[in-house]
Amino acid sequence: MSHRQVHVSGVGGVGMNAIAQLLALDGVQVSGSDRFLDQGVELPVFRCLRELGVRLLPQDGSGLSTESDALVISTAVEADNPERMRAAALGIPELHRAEMLAQFTRRGDLIAVAGTSGKTSCTGWLGWTLAACGLDPNVVNGGGILGWKDAQHPGNVRWSSSGKLWVVEVDESDGSLLKFDPEIALINTLSADHHSLEDTVELFRTFARKVKRTVICGPKVKAYLEGDNEITAELIEVSDPVEVNLPGAHNAWNAAAVLAVAEVCGLPREQALRALRSFRGVERRLELCSGVGAGPQVYDDYAHNPEKIAAAIRAVQPENGRLTVLWRPHGFAPLQQNFDAFVDCFATSLREQDKALILPVFYAGGTAPRGIDSGDLVDALHARGCKAVLIEDYPSAWEADAEDVLLVMGARDPALPLFAQRMGRVVGPSQ
Repeated sequence: MSHRQVHVSGVGGVGMNAIAQLLALDGVQVSGSDRFLDQGVELPVFRCLRELGVRLLPQDGSGLSTESDALVISTAVEADNPERMRAAALGIPELHRAEMLAQFTRRGDLIAVAGTSGKTSCTGWLGWTLAACGLDPNVVNGGGILGWKDAQHPGNVRWSSSGKLWVVEVDESDGSLLKFDPEIALINTLSADHHSLEDTVELFRTFARKVKRTVICGPKVKAYLEGDNEITAELIEVSDPVEVNLPGAHNAWNAAAVLAVAEVCGLPREQALRALRSFRGVERRLELCSGVGAGPQVYDDYAHNPEKIAAAIRAVQPENGRLTVLWRPHGFAPLQQNFDAFVDCFATSLREQDKALILPVFYAGGTAPRGIDSGDLVDALHARGCKAVLIEDYPSAWEADAEDVLLVMGARDPALPLFAQRMGRVVGPSQ
């Protein structure tokens, strides 16, 4: 890679800060900008990036000069962003974050983890397992791995300067998974989310055609791929869940998929099992915030589509207590596109004693069109007999009995995990 100076727009985002980390660890001079930084919101990741030598600057174009080799953007960066306009004026090439990541992965063999649900958990779990078994992978994930995360490290990147193996989460939402050429791929789930089911299936078939060796298929995935004569990789279907200590039936299937990939990599089954059972999880994937012990429990989860919301609710719903769900829709377009499915997943998952607290749609600025909002969702849930309340801001307290559970869910809003951690400290474990 010939880059010497690179600017990363939206560097606070988990995918973008991973790129900034990789570049800095590879010896590149890196600068970055973020809307939250401009708004005076000091995200924990900013401190980590500064300690790596990343210069954080206003998102006004000042981070770019004639010395800049590239501007890295995501799909979320609008065309009229000052940095994109300055890059165009200076003739600085733009690179999508996935293309920059793909450049790194071409240094060795790539295991790409994909799917409409579970890919962050599976990427982190697989990276952890392969590292624990001595394979020394580079890992780039959509969430911090709890065993690697601390005050100095976000935990979403594991760097191995001599490592020839890459374990990377790839994204279907913007089609950028097609920028990668994996040796091995895991496609964990396949359902309508950002696209219709028909379009989603075709996208993943196209992706599977690029895989050179093996595709590990989660439940029901293989049936979507079979019959495509252009797919030359071997298709291996996961058939039995694996018992683990993380909550939720979906995690038993995630573990089975990770184990299957580990075995394809040549690891003995028992060694891989021991390693994957030592995995503590990924931040914001049913992360327990209230500590271990008796008493009310608080979980934090990134769930933002109907399938993930339903899985998270099922995983932590207390048998004898009440579940309170606090959820924030992460955008107007996703809420509108999947509105009926959101209503159905809450209405069918929540019991009579459970309730949902719904925050306003998260809006970070920009030109996103507004339409259906959180109030419409609450009205629709009332019509289905659900206990649902529209709240304007995060509550200051949560009244709970010993067997009750609070589940905080949603994407993009950095205040969500902060609220979950604060509630976890408030209730604490009652020993």
